[in-house]
Amino acid sequence: MTRLDILTTNDRPGEYPASYYAASTPALDPMPPAEGDIRADVCIIGGGFTGLSAALHMAQAGLRVVVLEAQRVGFGASGRNGGQVNTGQRQDQDVLEEMVGRERARALWDLACEAVDLTKSYAARYAPNAGFAPGVIHADHRVRYVAESHAYVRKLNGDYGYDSIRTLDRDELRAFCASDAYYGGSIDMNAGHLHPLAYALGLARAARDAGAVLHERSRVLRVREGDPAVVETGAARVTADHVLWATNGYMGLAEPRVADKVMPINNFIVATEPLGDLADDLLPGNHAVADSKFVINYFRLSQDKRMLFGGGESYSYRFPDDIAAKAGKPMREIFPQLADARIDYAWGGTLGITMNRMPHFARLAPNIYSATGYSGQGVAIATLAGKLVAEMVAGQAGRFDLMAEVPTQRFPGGAALRTPLLVAAMLWFSLRDRL
Repeated sequence: MTRLDILTTNDRPGEYPASYYAASTPALDPMPPAEGDIRADVCIIGGGFTGLSAALHMAQAGLRVVVLEAQRVGFGASGRNGGQVNTGQRQDQDVLEEMVGRERARALWDLACEAVDLTKSYAARYAPNAGFAPGVIHADHRVRYVAESHAYVRKLNGDYGYDSIRTLDRDELRAFCASDAYYGGSIDMNAGHLHPLAYALGLARAARDAGAVLHERSRVLRVREGDPAVVETGAARVTADHVLWATNGYMGLAEPRVADKVMPINNFIVATEPLGDLADDLLPGNHAVADSKFVINYFRLSQDKRMLFGGGESYSYRFPDDIAAKAGKPMREIFPQLADARIDYAWGGTLGITMNRMPHFARLAPNIYSATGYSGQGVAIATLAGKLVAEMVAGQAGRFDLMAEVPTQRFPGGAALRTPLLVAAMLWFSLRDRL
């Protein structure tokens, strides 16, 4: 059986997907592939949020930085996601307290808050066209979940001194989100949403302006460990003192030690036609929403008042033939008001998830690192990851190690068996969502 190439199975080489994001922001001029022998202080594999943030931080510190991107910068999940900038880690703080203890859980919370602040400041400075808007709503799709959601808000208010989040009863939530599908939840006004591809391109431009060298269409074939390490593409050989894997769901099996712990899955988004006044009726505060389903629905308005709705699950590496139907169905279930709305764009993307839904940071060798597995909450945390790697390269490893010390389990059977096990799990959870 021919193994599917995750970089090209659903996409054309060197082209952004036909998404609303790609259609609504000008791309940077193509950057030349890497060629010949290249010397660098740091070689970064992957041109998404993690790699671009790391490149920016390290170039600003005066290091010689080379970024190798197999497709285009911002091509992967960084340029296709729901655009939500969420506070906190992917797991709630009560789960983290049990996982790593209260002291480390608090430190992880502080890092996550810094990640949001960093993302907002970078968006304002480097990508004002990304249009950051405040507010993310958590919406409970079952009555029985509301008490737990409200208790968690009180925990954040009390134990963590976080007062940007408050509870919503059903009527209050209905005032922010004109759907009868939800029974309560919370709203976090320190969180928000933005145009992710515009943000990624802003980071790329800033990194390049700071002196980083970015190469597109430069797929890494192998990394030879050593001091220095050697990173090889089909046409180039980069010798570097430090190497960062920043590939998330698009790593495939290129680095088996990471592939055993990070699994690629697909998700899908549709963008409607501009909705005009109806948009303000549906989401009057222009806040983003993510619901309580395991197979999550997430949605927000674009700057030109389209509904951007993400949902639907996929158990294959291949995208479905009709993405508009896949993600359009839950959209119309949540918003019957959109029954006749035209869908102008529909696209899919691949993200990396871990067993415990926490990012996977690792030292693979003394001078080779990996930051990946953001499990659907990577806009802010991936931006911070680049800063943490830059700190480590500068000799301050404590904050990177704090993330790396969060236990990340290997998928049972490793990379070979992770997909059939995921299919079984997703089928069970999608059934649970319907009960």
